[in-house]
Amino acid sequence: MILNHIWGLYAHPKEEWHVIEKRHESLSYSLMHILTIALIPTICSYYATAYIGWTIGVGNPIKISVESAQLMAVSMYFALVFGVFALAYLIQWMAKTFDSKPDFVQALELAAYTATPLLMVGITALFPVLWFVALAGIAAVAYSIYLLYSGVPIMMNIPEEKGFIYSSSVVTCGLVLLVALMAFTAIMWTMGFGPEFIA
Repeated sequence: MILNHIWGLYAHPKEEWHVIEKRHESLSYSLMHILTIALIPTICSYYATAYIGWTIGVGNPIKISVESAQLMAVSMYFALVFGVFALAYLIQWMAKTFDSKPDFVQALELAAYTATPLLMVGITALFPVLWFVALAGIAAVAYSIYLLYSGVPIMMNIPEEKGFIYSSSVVTCGLVLLVALMAFTAIMWTMGFGPEFIA
């Protein structure tokens, strides 16, 4: 089953990392996990922006046209998948510094399962109130970081001391990647690819 590690990552993460490390599924298995989980924030955000509307504070909910929501949903989906693959590449690239030699599939497993809480929290977009989504997002980021710190020593087969520094480096790279994606989005909006708001 594609999603069989999700419950374990929430219920007993360290034990589940050991299971993932022993099995080392194929590239297609990790890819199917990412492609499936990335649908959650994409579909929920599409529905929320086109049909429910976002509540920022007082006033009427803010909606965008269905066409704009579709374009943004497709763009978001590919950006999320690209982000996970880019993080996997960075994990593999930095491994040499920490005396680890993972193959790309191992790095992709680590990136995919670490990103899972961040992608699954996208379901909160179905209640599109800014403060609620922001709090849920902060909780998901915190848990993803915990998964990364607990998973790196196991998946990369390195001591916990090195794993802490390695994880911190991955978090830094992940933040840089996130800022780069946000900057790219802002550039695209200023070039006329922004959404069409409706009353």
